[in-house]
Amino acid sequence: MTRAAKPGARRSGGSALMRTSSPVLVGRNDQLAALRSTVPAQPAVVMIEGEAGVGKSRLVRELLATDLDPLLVLMGYCQPVGEPFPYGAVLEALRGTSDLLARRRPKLSPVAGVVGPLLPEIAEFLPDPPVSTGDPRTERHRVFRALRELLGALGPVLLVVEDLHWADSGSRQLLRFLMGDPPPTLSIVVTYRREDVPGGMPLGTAYRPPAGIASVVLRLSPLDVEEVRTLTAAILGEDVVSLEFATKLRERTAGIPFVVEETLRALRNPAGAVHADSTAARRLLETVEVPVLLRDAMAERLAALPVTATRLAQAAAVLGVPAPAELLGEVAALGDQRVRAALTHALDGQVLHEVDAGRYGFRHALAQQAVYDTLSGPDRQQLHDRAIDALRLVDPLPLVQLAEHSHRAGRTAAWLGYGEAAADHATEIGDAGAATSLLRALLAEPSVPAADVDRLAVKLGQVAHLGIDQIDPTTTLDRLLVDRRLSTSARGEVRLYRGLLLIRQAGGAEEGRSEIEMAIADLSERPDLAAKGTSVLAQPFTGMIPLAEFGVWLDRTTRDRQFTADPELRLSLLANELGSRLHIGDPAVIPALETLPNTVDTLGEQRQLARVHCNLADACTSSGHFRLADDLLRSGLRHAAESGAPFVASTGRVTRARLDWLTGDWDGLVDRSLRLLDEYRDLFPNSSELCLILGSLAMARGEWGEATSYLTETGAFTPEEAITPVAIAGCAALALTALAQDDVVRACVDVDRGVHILRAKGVWAWAPELGPAAVATFLAAGRELDAETFVESMAEGIAALDVPLSAAALAQCRGRLSEARGDIDAALVHYRDSIARYERLPAPYYAALVTEREAVCTLNRDADKGAEALSTLIDTFDTMGATRDAARCRHLLRNAGGAKPSRRGRRGYGNDLSPREQEVARLLAAGHTNREIAEVLFLSSRTVEQHAARVLRKLGVTSRAELQGEDLG
Repeated sequence: MTRAAKPGARRSGGSALMRTSSPVLVGRNDQLAALRSTVPAQPAVVMIEGEAGVGKSRLVRELLATDLDPLLVLMGYCQPVGEPFPYGAVLEALRGTSDLLARRRPKLSPVAGVVGPLLPEIAEFLPDPPVSTGDPRTERHRVFRALRELLGALGPVLLVVEDLHWADSGSRQLLRFLMGDPPPTLSIVVTYRREDVPGGMPLGTAYRPPAGIASVVLRLSPLDVEEVRTLTAAILGEDVVSLEFATKLRERTAGIPFVVEETLRALRNPAGAVHADSTAARRLLETVEVPVLLRDAMAERLAALPVTATRLAQAAAVLGVPAPAELLGEVAALGDQRVRAALTHALDGQVLHEVDAGRYGFRHALAQQAVYDTLSGPDRQQLHDRAIDALRLVDPLPLVQLAEHSHRAGRTAAWLGYGEAAADHATEIGDAGAATSLLRALLAEPSVPAADVDRLAVKLGQVAHLGIDQIDPTTTLDRLLVDRRLSTSARGEVRLYRGLLLIRQAGGAEEGRSEIEMAIADLSERPDLAAKGTSVLAQPFTGMIPLAEFGVWLDRTTRDRQFTADPELRLSLLANELGSRLHIGDPAVIPALETLPNTVDTLGEQRQLARVHCNLADACTSSGHFRLADDLLRSGLRHAAESGAPFVASTGRVTRARLDWLTGDWDGLVDRSLRLLDEYRDLFPNSSELCLILGSLAMARGEWGEATSYLTETGAFTPEEAITPVAIAGCAALALTALAQDDVVRACVDVDRGVHILRAKGVWAWAPELGPAAVATFLAAGRELDAETFVESMAEGIAALDVPLSAAALAQCRGRLSEARGDIDAALVHYRDSIARYERLPAPYYAALVTEREAVCTLNRDADKGAEALSTLIDTFDTMGATRDAARCRHLLRNAGGAKPSRRGRRGYGNDLSPREQEVARLLAAGHTNREIAEVLFLSSRTVEQHAARVLRKLGVTSRAELQGEDLG
């Protein structure tokens, strides 16, 4: 049969191209580019190689979807079953050329007549068949020559032959003939699976393209995790697919596009699943049934194997992990000689693969599941029993595997023993996620005795508190609280850990605090655990509870810490106590840090020391001790990694991102923050702070929609469930975003909400972002009295506190007030004080913003000095990536009658984008209109239009839609 590329190209029969599940091609741009450049360079040969489902046919369809005019596209398919059909794929491709032959009436040699009996549909346009020679080899050569001549007579032709691995030997020899000496106007594209080609050579013999022929071999590999993520988003129309889901999907499907698509179809709620964390993603994907097409394909391969090879494959499916031949043979109950022969058959039949040296398994998890499903219940149990017997002899014991096989074999006691031992080992090596998963599975078993439930439930709470998997353990602990098997003595501890997990989740702060308070009441006989709960309730930065109400809990924590003899508990309490006091600006904390221990004796103590350092680093970042924060983060993250404390590490990594934002280390910060947000999406304290960072960076670039989207997720609208300093900073950033768009009313709403939260909490140490935003907004709205009142309250609130960042912000606020009153001398004094304070921290971005206000005040007194300051600021903002701020300074400089001189002199950029064109290109790619870009960059719409035209021309694209897919660096 034949198919054409698109409506504009010439057709020769055929049907419309079939659409695939994904509307875009993923991970094949380089191969498609090579295909598009090679095919028109006739004569040309392209060989596309790859395993089943990897996307060979999709790549061909993408080629045919482009304008291939004047090529005539002829499509032929090799079939896996049926009667032999010599030269079938090529003859099928030529069958629909009768209309073209009728128009062209090419003059053909007599030898072309041998095709007539093979293709009666076009026989009337061919010479009469020559007399047969009676020699089969001669007759075959005549057919080859005739088909070559016929293809050459049709004009420029693209012949596509799919699934060459199924071709008969005659078709392979014909294609070898055509590809060895093609007509000048012929391009050939063949697709094949090398693993299914007899002898491994798709053309039957080795092929080397002759000189003068454009040729390329394209080998398609499975998609990586990011490509699977992109493919999933494209199929489901989702903007965000969690990294955890994409990683698990890649593991389960080996990145084979067809298997990915089939798996997504099999999910009950794929749109919801793609946002899942790693544990939820694994659970969802493991319950997906094997797609029908994949199950049938594996059944066919198994049916072609000898019984011993099938048994070996089933043993591999039961083991579930790659294993050496000896272990496979023991589970399958095959002798050494039979194992080697069976393994060879299983490998040749593409059922098993050598995963690495000497270890054999399946190409992907779904293939393993398909084989596992062929086993009957008794056969499965027998093989799991044999697996247990074999694995017991391995040193060290593979505890997780033994637990899984014991469970599937129905050996509950053994499952409990191995499962708990595996969880303990995972905890020891710092794999909290694996330990949590094992313990949850054991606790879901109704037959587990009550005494074991107590022990396992407490372990689950302890381990989950260390890890970053929060939601599933919380659900399990919630269920256990109403489980009659759980004793009264264990109930308080379970409730405590449930509260500790809840407080980290979006919308769980109030319920978490309530649960912890109830747990403390139940823990009268466990003062150590009650002290832990008390120290969490002493942390003032959650919800809307006033600071005064935290004082009671904070004082109790101090007393508990002073009287405990347990060094691990003392460090645990110290982490919360010192972090809380420094967060509210207590000046006694920094001097007290000299008494912190440098070394500890146990792994548990090291985990708590990691908490001390990371909690203090977070408080130092919030209050303005940036250099100390950096030192504490380095030690805290090191201790967290060495002791296996992933939750502590998560908080430290997010604090590092916030510190980088504040200290101006913005290079790669967006990508780093996005990766962290993917990883910690279910940890609200982390995700809300990351959204604050991403929103602030977008604001500095002038991308208002993106900024607002992120800042809305900071808790600014739900302060009762938020991390309060983050929510207040979110309100400030939202107000500045609105103010930059001249929406003073909305800015006032955001500022008023932030001020209300701040006053309700009574912690003025948390005003460094809100202060400047509030004063600027109140002055813009004509609310000078409100601005003055706020500054007075802020000055009074931080007077006795150790908060360098707020002190710098207060000086800035005073400068804004003085400037608004017309007292420029006072304004300059305050601004310079603020700049010096910011630079000492260092906070270069905030210092630059205040320097801009200083320059504006200077312009009317010393125009040259003010212009010079603005010129320097343009470079500062540009270097940081603060596009909007740099554009605003350029606008101020132009209005002052100056212009930013080029450091390299004025020059042309040729086909490269100029710096201004790069800014325009980025905003175009983000979907902004000319008018929006003009507002962000302080340009006229006409100027933006001219820049946009040059951007499209230089990048070689014809529309903004294409530009959105470009890599703009």
